[in-house]
Amino acid sequence: MIPDFATTVAQRLDSLAQISEEDGGLTRTFASPAMRRANELVGEWMREAGMSIRTDAIGNLIGHYSGATPDAKILLLGSHLDTVRDAGRFDGALGVLVAIACVQHLHETKTRPPFAIEVVGLADEEGLRFQSTYLGSRAMAGTFNTEDLKRTDVHGVTMAEAIRGFDGNPDAIGTARMDASRLIGYVEVHIEQGPVLERKNLAVGIVSAIAGQTRVRISFIGEAGHAGTIPMDLRRDSLCAAAEFVLATESLAQARSGLVATVGEISARPGAGNVIPGETILSLDVRHPDDAVRRGACADLKSCADKIAAGRSVIVNWETVHEIVSVACERRLMSLLESATKRYQNEVPILSSGAGHDAAAMAAICPVAMLFVRCKGGISHNPAEFASEADIGVAVAVMNDFLKLLAAESE
Repeated sequence: MIPDFATTVAQRLDSLAQISEEDGGLTRTFASPAMRRANELVGEWMREAGMSIRTDAIGNLIGHYSGATPDAKILLLGSHLDTVRDAGRFDGALGVLVAIACVQHLHETKTRPPFAIEVVGLADEEGLRFQSTYLGSRAMAGTFNTEDLKRTDVHGVTMAEAIRGFDGNPDAIGTARMDASRLIGYVEVHIEQGPVLERKNLAVGIVSAIAGQTRVRISFIGEAGHAGTIPMDLRRDSLCAAAEFVLATESLAQARSGLVATVGEISARPGAGNVIPGETILSLDVRHPDDAVRRGACADLKSCADKIAAGRSVIVNWETVHEIVSVACERRLMSLLESATKRYQNEVPILSSGAGHDAAAMAAICPVAMLFVRCKGGISHNPAEFASEADIGVAVAVMNDFLKLLAAESE
């Protein structure tokens, strides 16, 4: 039975990966036509698994499987359906499809647990379109910042306009908030996005905590000028300032244990080969399991940017666009996952996550837990991302047993 479910999940991952807004690669952004098609396809699979479906005000897809009683509490399972640019097919989608497989198993065996299950396909975790992550889960947790509705994408479309175009309602985002009193917790299956499970030759592991994260938008503003007529000592080159900051960021992160800092985007304007860049905009992503270390690093990097700007006679603007504290997974849910995992592995590794996940946002409203699945080479956010069908089978089996253990405990 488990291999059949694993095959189904693998085939569905392939099908979902064909839905993209860019040719030759997988890219699915928030409230895009590709996301609409993904929701429609995943909604069909939810119905096949015996769930009723709905979409909330921000575009989260939710499949409901009733419990044994009408007033049963709710366990949330799932992950996100959006992607980074030129993505792999497992990140996010795996958690949604494993959850559907588990509910399908309950449906086919005519099992109604003492709690309801809602499988969530969250609308935006990656933040690619509007540079603000966890839009779907923050709306569900009641922590969505309505100021984000004013953000614009690269085409000048506001988030509010995008949500309306997706048949959502930006004026009613508050209605997406789940009732905390009815929630048992949120459990997310996700590829590890790291090398530990592969090194240990193990299919799955349990997450203990999710590292805190800060995302910053930085702009260095100098003065554009002719590349052939402005002497080097009179230039206010914004790109040179940005380049110096990028290297300083690397040096600072290398000097502090456990800290990771990344400049993943950079754009020089006006972007002509014979013009000195007058403005350079870049992104900064800083993460650490200890929030004090992360915040201290951000403060030091801001001081560094200020110093570089002053030394080069340019202006620097620093905007924190996203910050989330580190989150500990709940011991009770972890313990049940551990008991389920022991049936399939001799060792149950406990891992911290350097990557951000929707579970971090959901922790504001309910207990959370995560199950990591081995991925080849630890590669993620890359078309080479891969988890084997055998490991997916173990994840489905562990989650099926987790649901049984939780049901027994609930009764």
